[in-house]
Order: sequence, then C-alpha cells, then structure tokens
Amino acid sequence: MLDSVKDVAVDSAGFARPLNGAPLRTRQRTIKSAIHCSGIGLHSGERISLILHPADEDSGIIFRLTGKQGMDALIPARFDRVLDTRMCTRIGNGSGASVGTVEHLMAALAGCGVDNVIVELNGNEVPIMDGSSEPFVFLIECAGLAEQSSSRRAIRVRRPVRVNEGNRQAVLEPGDNFSAEVGIDFDSQLIGRQSISLEVTEANFRSEVARARTFGFLDEVEQLRSMGLALGGSLENAVVVNGDHVVNEEGLRYRDEFVRHKLLDCIGDLYLAGAPILGHFSTQRAGHCINNHLLRALFADEANWEFIAIEDLEQAVELPVAANA
Repeated sequence: MLDSVKDVAVDSAGFARPLNGAPLRTRQRTIKSAIHCSGIGLHSGERISLILHPADEDSGIIFRLTGKQGMDALIPARFDRVLDTRMCTRIGNGSGASVGTVEHLMAALAGCGVDNVIVELNGNEVPIMDGSSEPFVFLIECAGLAEQSSSRRAIRVRRPVRVNEGNRQAVLEPGDNFSAEVGIDFDSQLIGRQSISLEVTEANFRSEVARARTFGFLDEVEQLRSMGLALGGSLENAVVVNGDHVVNEEGLRYRDEFVRHKLLDCIGDLYLAGAPILGHFSTQRAGHCINNHLLRALFADEANWEFIAIEDLEQAVELPVAANA
C-alpha cells in the first residue's frame, strides 16, 4: 500500500505516481460535450440510442432511461444495484427500471478515466456495438475529456478479500495501483486455458484490452435465444466459436482475445465500485456473478477498504520537497 512519502513521486504533469507503477490522476474528469451513437442490443435485439452527457463533479456514472422505460428513470452505476448477472451485468433502481449489458461501456469509462457522466438510453440495454469497448472509447475520445476541480478519490484495498463459488474464485488484495490477473478454462479445444496479467492503465487498456470482443459458441445459440438471450447476436458483434475454429472471417484481434475480453468484463464490473480501485484483482474462471459478489464482500466490512483522495498522495510528496528546497 501507499503508506509513506517514499512510495510516491509527482511527475511534471501533476500526476501522483507510485514508484513501481503508472501515474494516478489527481482530478476528476467528465466529457467535454454530449455525444450520440446507436446500435443493437445483444440480448434484446432492439435498436437502441445512447447519448453520453457531461456530468457534475462527484456525481459518478448515472444511467438515465427514457422512452419505454419511462421518462428520466435514473440508475446509479453501482455494485449494489446489480439485479442479474446471466450473460451480462444488469443494474436497476428498485422501482422497476433496469438496464443490461453495462459492462463494456463501464470498462471504457474506467479505461479512459471518466469519473462523472450521464448515460442516456431509450431502451433497457446498452447497445453491443462490435462486442468490445473500442467503439465506446472512440466515442469518449471524440467527445473529449474535461478535468474538473474536485479531487479524484480511489478505493484502496486494505486487506485481502476472497470469494469462492464452486470452481470459481476471485480475490482483491492490497496494491499500489490497479492490476489484474484473469484466468479462464473452457472445454473448447480452441480456447482451453488462457490467462493474462496486467497493470491496468489508460494507455494499455486502449492497446491491450479495449478491442477484445465478447464471444459465444455456435451450438449454444438456439438455447440462448429460447431463453430470450442473444437475440441481437451476430458475427458483427461477437466472436463465434464452432468446434476448433472461429466462424468470423476476419479471425481474432488478439491471439488470446477470449481471456482479454474476460479481463475487459472484469474491469467494467469492478468500476461499479463507484471509484477506481487501488489493489490487485485476480480471478479464475471469471464471471459477472463472482465479480459482483467480490465487491459486495469488499464493502461488507469497513476494515477491508478505505476512500483515499489521490491528491493527498501528491501533497504528501510536495510538502517535504518544498521544505528541503
């Protein structure tokens, strides 16, 4: 953990930087201007309009549902609002309004360092776009980022928290920044066992994670659709596996695209903590359900975590340096 001045330095751009890690931005950010896109809902199959709006500092990420969901139904993007984790993460407001497939957009917001934004939707699902976070990253970059005056806060993990569910497990441990280690294990000959370990920064999220697409198996399509799921799924928005090969003509974007997408999902699910996490996350047989249960276990005991203003790390370094000048 960052417990003393020796653990931190401040660079010329004003970032508090752990000596063994990437810069930690000290101010909150939103987007500069509203921006729109539309696409198909992966599970609903309906065309959905999405608008990202700038939001006030300290407001967090809020989904605002219009149209069939009722005018201005508001849903904070928080772990304790998760209603369902079958094939996606769905959050609700307790009054009947809900929105699903939030994880890819949440991952993009986390990866781009967006703290405050209003996500307006005219349906009950975030459009799937190409099945990755890249279109949302592009949308955020087109809107531009605006620094706000309030200090950015992070959730620092103070002691290990572990969740075990059958053959799945997930752990959060203390760390100087946010790093993740994700493993998957599928019976598929093509996928098998894959793992990835990464210190997640804004730069390497874009290059190493954002383009990884969701995936599914051709022999499961009919079953999913009979359950009212994957009604909008296609080769345009998912990697489809049939036996030992990929059906998509263009093939894979990364050699290990499958586990990279699972990492993407984890980043999105964990951003429902309500702030960036300072800690090391690891999971085997990653999934939306265990990600949410891990956050609930983290926040169940105040001894597990603490809020820390990243600006305080900067001040801790600057004051001794000034005194010795």
